[in-house]
Amino acid sequence: MDELARRLANVRRAAEQAGVDAVIVSGSEYTGFEGAVTYLSGFTIVHRYAYVFVPLDGEPAVVFPSEARYVGEHRAAAIEQVFADHPGAWLAERLRGRRVGVYGLDYVTTVRDYRALAESAEIVPFDVEFDLARAVKSEAELDSVRDSVRINTDGFRIFLEHYAPGRSAAEVMAPCEHYFVEQGCGRLTMNMVLAGPEFLLARRETTLSDFVLPSLEIAGPGGHWVEVSRAIGTPDDDARRMLEAYEEYFDAAREALRPGATAHDVHRAVSRGFHARGYALGHVTGHSIGMTMIEHPKIGEGVETELAENMVFSMHPHAITPDGRGCLYMQETWLVTAGGGEPMSGLPMRIYEHTNS
Repeated sequence: MDELARRLANVRRAAEQAGVDAVIVSGSEYTGFEGAVTYLSGFTIVHRYAYVFVPLDGEPAVVFPSEARYVGEHRAAAIEQVFADHPGAWLAERLRGRRVGVYGLDYVTTVRDYRALAESAEIVPFDVEFDLARAVKSEAELDSVRDSVRINTDGFRIFLEHYAPGRSAAEVMAPCEHYFVEQGCGRLTMNMVLAGPEFLLARRETTLSDFVLPSLEIAGPGGHWVEVSRAIGTPDDDARRMLEAYEEYFDAAREALRPGATAHDVHRAVSRGFHARGYALGHVTGHSIGMTMIEHPKIGEGVETELAENMVFSMHPHAITPDGRGCLYMQETWLVTAGGGEPMSGLPMRIYEHTNS
């Protein structure tokens, strides 16, 4: 079975289990959720939006608004392409009286398409079911993930090479972006820095201090997102204590990220050292990651989803001081294996000294 057939079979299996007659997977370049369409069709949305229609019986199709005939490399699509003046009406006509699971109801599906579908079919949310169907990566997908990790890790090294206190965030990030695009990431990069607990775009007016927290997130040419970064510079006392908790989290994640553990269990294990030192966690501890940057399950309190071998997670505990001014934030992409969690970048969990003065 080839890779696309495997993916479609997984989604159809999830649809049968959920008792729906078909699945509609929404994707939009406007919202950053285009990866779901790529995952099930091979087509990368460069502009506009699209839907992948997967009936339990019959052939799938990727459905575009009619004005979107030239919004990507359409020859790359591996399934039928449909151009409809009103995609929602086209889908509604084929789903009248049926029960349909829709991925993207909250953030992606357009209002006009939802209205047409809701008048014709019974619509149920399908975000969790779809994400779980794609959470376990195939060997082909893991090759893509490893390539993305390689690019991201090299990008961090480039950031480290160009960083110095007093330089602008844009000046330091620009060589990273050049490398990412050169390696085939295209526009699938989202690179920021943190100032205290806040995420900032890498602008020219943002001057980097003697302690910087880069946030590097990219998808390589295979389309799989990853996140790898480390803090750089001179830590204060709080950052040193947070680093102790980060080192404990790294050890805990190696043990906790294994098949059969729940996402809740992993969250409790990796957050223990931060809470014991009096630090809050201001951002999600971790989340499944794939062709969409943030997928289910998240690593968090009360999430009872069980992990399986070959799931991939981005982990980034966002430790914040009680006064809300200081933080430590470092990212790593992890693979769930039978023997426990495997950090994929190979970077040690430490704060790096800057090398450029």
